[in-house]
Amino acid sequence: MNPVSLLSATDLYKTFRVSSQGHSTRSLTALDRVSLHLESGETLGIAGESGCGKSTLAKIMAGLLAPDAGAVLYKGTPLAELGRDEGNVFRRKTQMIFQDPFSSLNPRMRIGDSISEPFKIAGMTAPQQRPELERIMSAVGLAPEAANRFPDEFSGGQRQRIGIARALAASPEILIADEPVSSLDISIQAQIINILLQMKSDFTLSMMIVSHNLLILRHICDRIIIMYLGAIVESGPAAELFSRCRHPYTEALIAAIPGLHTTAAAKSELLRDDLPSALSIPSGCRFHPRCRHAVDRCRHETPALTEYSGGHSSACHLSDSLFG
Repeated sequence: MNPVSLLSATDLYKTFRVSSQGHSTRSLTALDRVSLHLESGETLGIAGESGCGKSTLAKIMAGLLAPDAGAVLYKGTPLAELGRDEGNVFRRKTQMIFQDPFSSLNPRMRIGDSISEPFKIAGMTAPQQRPELERIMSAVGLAPEAANRFPDEFSGGQRQRIGIARALAASPEILIADEPVSSLDISIQAQIINILLQMKSDFTLSMMIVSHNLLILRHICDRIIIMYLGAIVESGPAAELFSRCRHPYTEALIAAIPGLHTTAAAKSELLRDDLPSALSIPSGCRFHPRCRHAVDRCRHETPALTEYSGGHSSACHLSDSLFG
């Protein structure tokens, strides 16, 4: 990590109280001592099965949700210590794209007005806003004349373009996208991913992309973090994670990708059973109930996230013996 990362997190811990049968409440651990960093100009991927804490992490990194413990730092300063003006800068410079673009748009507001809100906040006059609106809409593949239409007049892919345009209108440094293409058809997914890649180049963005689709993250990201039941189990450069992963969970996720060329040995690592509940995280290595390599140590001792060469880290007692 650089001395001062653009955005970083230290030991994030987050739980939620959930109701169960009999009207009692239990504690669900969404994040458990998660630390990460996003460098200027970097695209960071966050991957894992549903329920692993990816979306909670994204909201905390964007300042939309507070952790129970730990801290998010913007250019080295904890968000909780930012003054009013500095906090406003962070909120403007860090924009989020949500999984469901329709729910994040005001159905009674024309999309041109929705996209233009940051321009109005910045004090632009109506004549100044128009060319900026047309520039942003054109950048994401929307015709400028569509500005007078309402959200329900657009398809899901078009609404996601609107969400991206609204985020870009704030001139952000950081774009955090939570499953930005999961609800879209395959052909539309490719279009949105290509837009994000182009936006990173044209607007000098740093991006954090949350997705359960590892192929998308390999295509768009510089680094990928793998999460399991609220914790990071592996992280490293995207290409290396695919060519030489160091955790059985990552290997299983890669082996499960349809059509991807993997060895017979890797295919044997397909995940067994369902993801355990975050209401009752297994002791020791949280992955051990689903790992065919687990030994007694895995059941009782929590593995540390160990760093290897090239910025590659893994939390597995057997990493060296399994992956060399």
